[in-house]
Amino acid sequence: MQIKKDIRTYSTSRSMACVLMIFGVQDAMADANEVTPVQVIDAIEATFGVTPGERRNHTKGTCAVGEFVGTKDITRFSRSALFSGKQIPVIARFSLAGGNPKAPDTAKSGRGMALEFKLPDGTLHHMTMLNTPMFGAAQPRTFLDFMVAIKPDPATGKPDSERIKDFKASHPDSKAQADFMSHNNPPTSYANSAYFGIHTFKFINQKDQTTLVRWHFVPQDGEKQLDEAALMSAPANFLESALIKRTAQSAAKWDMIITLGEPDDAQDDPTMTWPSTRKQIKAGTLSITEAMPQKGASCEKINFDPLVISDGVAATQDPILLFRSPAYAISSSKRLSGQ
Repeated sequence: MQIKKDIRTYSTSRSMACVLMIFGVQDAMADANEVTPVQVIDAIEATFGVTPGERRNHTKGTCAVGEFVGTKDITRFSRSALFSGKQIPVIARFSLAGGNPKAPDTAKSGRGMALEFKLPDGTLHHMTMLNTPMFGAAQPRTFLDFMVAIKPDPATGKPDSERIKDFKASHPDSKAQADFMSHNNPPTSYANSAYFGIHTFKFINQKDQTTLVRWHFVPQDGEKQLDEAALMSAPANFLESALIKRTAQSAAKWDMIITLGEPDDAQDDPTMTWPSTRKQIKAGTLSITEAMPQKGASCEKINFDPLVISDGVAATQDPILLFRSPAYAISSSKRLSGQ
């Protein structure tokens, strides 16, 4: 699909522009959270090491391309061109959480789906999602402390169990995601996993009316998890080849579902899920038509900044959401410079 070079160029230049603003953002965040994006990136590097030219987190990944067709009925909530009903080109990246490029695909860690939509007017919209309904930190401090807690002990090469135990006891906001992953095995394929936006966003319509929303993508192939036997026997690298094989047969599709929030729902805490009684509406269909190794492919250099959003969608004051943008920019700047 002829959408690779122009999107790559835009995303790269935008990443560098973000870097120019980092130090001012860091100062503000340091006051609020006593944590800076540089500290977090340094902690990730200390825990996982550095693979030059690669992402610091979600290092292991697979590129893909496809399209999205939004449901025009959603225009009553958002004026975003995402929901024009037209085919919108998409560059996607599927990944494993963590900074280990050789992490086994059976690891009980998060799986990511990042999307870059190229809208009809040439602007971009990003979505960066996980296969857990919630995040593991309500504040950047929790994420930083988690990276420190799981840093391998030089003597054993493994994280210290007592340090992890202390982390869990002192950071209750990490519990919900940890519990979810302990009770849900990794997916059999990227195409058999749901992905959640995690954060609350605002949809704004033509009348400037605002609706709180969360979104998730549900696979039309159905959700399937590895059983216990497969966890023990599956090869270390099956997710990429499975997605390539699946998309060679036909497009892998997901339904985008938005959940409509109410005023008392959590807006700024991604560790809290909303009540299951909230109304849900189909907002569109994502079709992934081709997947490929990420080296040299269209997704490789994209900085999937979650604050690249179109008119008609706005961020909340979620501290994790706001923190991700400058942290991503630092990581992007390093890898694009070959570090």
